[in-house]
Amino acid sequence: MRRILSLLLVVLMIFGLAACASDSTTPAPVEPVAGSETPAPAPSGSTAKTVLNVWSFTDEVPKMIEKYLEMHPDFAEKYEIKTTIIATTDGAYQPALDQALSGGGKDGPDIFTAEAAFVLKYSQGDGSQFAASYNDLGIDVSNKIKDAEIAQYTVDIGTNGNGDVVALGYQATGGAFIYRRSIAKDVWGTEDPAEVGKIIGPGWDKFFAAAADLKAKGYGIISGDGDLWHPVENSSKLPWVVDGKLVIDPEREAFLDLSKQLKDNNYHNDTQDWQDAWFADMKDAGAKKTLGYFGPAWLINYVMAGNSGDTAGDWAVTEPPVGFFWGGTWVFGSASSEKKEAVGEIIEWITLDTSEQGLQYMWANGTLNGEGGTKDTVASGKVMSISNGELEFLGGQDMFDVFIPANQFANGKNLTQYDETINMYWRDQVRAYTSGAKSREAALKDFKQMVADNLDLIVE
Repeated sequence: MRRILSLLLVVLMIFGLAACASDSTTPAPVEPVAGSETPAPAPSGSTAKTVLNVWSFTDEVPKMIEKYLEMHPDFAEKYEIKTTIIATTDGAYQPALDQALSGGGKDGPDIFTAEAAFVLKYSQGDGSQFAASYNDLGIDVSNKIKDAEIAQYTVDIGTNGNGDVVALGYQATGGAFIYRRSIAKDVWGTEDPAEVGKIIGPGWDKFFAAAADLKAKGYGIISGDGDLWHPVENSSKLPWVVDGKLVIDPEREAFLDLSKQLKDNNYHNDTQDWQDAWFADMKDAGAKKTLGYFGPAWLINYVMAGNSGDTAGDWAVTEPPVGFFWGGTWVFGSASSEKKEAVGEIIEWITLDTSEQGLQYMWANGTLNGEGGTKDTVASGKVMSISNGELEFLGGQDMFDVFIPANQFANGKNLTQYDETINMYWRDQVRAYTSGAKSREAALKDFKQMVADNLDLIVE
């Protein structure tokens, strides 16, 4: 009898467990079958996103793209951004980018950036095969450029040998002369930008006549010869290299004489750009007060503003003796990207959108990260014409009044992919000459020899 009762208890337990199992809403886990092509189920309510790989040498463009995702939630539901940032320090960025671009595939860059020092390598030079045309990204680029009134020099730099636009910038870097109002007033009786522009230019003869006026009152006209190099370099007609051969444009060669004239006449403090003494002149901490610096808006916003001390508010901008630009970042889409439509949407928003929701409007008005941000010049003349460029640093002057035409004066047809290296050799030899360590002829000879020894170029 006990045995029968025990069997009945076992049967009841089995039926009870079965009933419990039938009430459960959670299915038992299923082990994947080896070789199965069916993906594991995604968590309830989630969708796998497509990754867009972004390569840059600063976090500036990646942060812009983060803002784009924030402003376009539908896009953000479908795409996520994987960012790789490698600084240009010690030349690390380009080799890593080249390796990633040549590898291609799903892990290769979809979007990448290049700065002025090496942008032509990817738009027109050895790396141009990696760049997709903006048309291939779905951008009506020709009409958009006209509508946005994009500075022509940025278009020229971003156009490949076939005439296709493969890169554009967002920040315009046309140059102006940034000067001290109080010094101009003391020497010439006016601080008005229009009048000061007529005194220092056009042309270098007027600039050096102004330097003599300043010297008579105990002032320098600029901090060092590097301040003069950027307008000389980027106003020349010919680049350093034409058809694989080193060319020294007469205007660039004349920098030897202009630099020596500055030093021999004690028209500057003989500083070197980006060194302590150069920064010191921004706040009157140098050997003598100096009138100004040549540069674009970024020099004001990101260099001078933080180093000017009590001189802030005493500055203004005016037309330079010659038109030039200095620096900038260009945005590329990768030719091997399989997500060209998405890439095109982002790049168009950064480089060509002129609406108040576009990157350039927010960048120009300092509203990208909320009110009160840094105002900057942008590639679109149309955007700047409807924006407020007044800066306290400039005594309330609207800098766009000067920088809109400055962007049009700049020349984008005198760059090469070798400029960063060649400029370094050139500047070193010019300083050797002006210091008296070498003759003019020796400086030129040694410059050519350095280019011949280190670059695959014809040197005569």
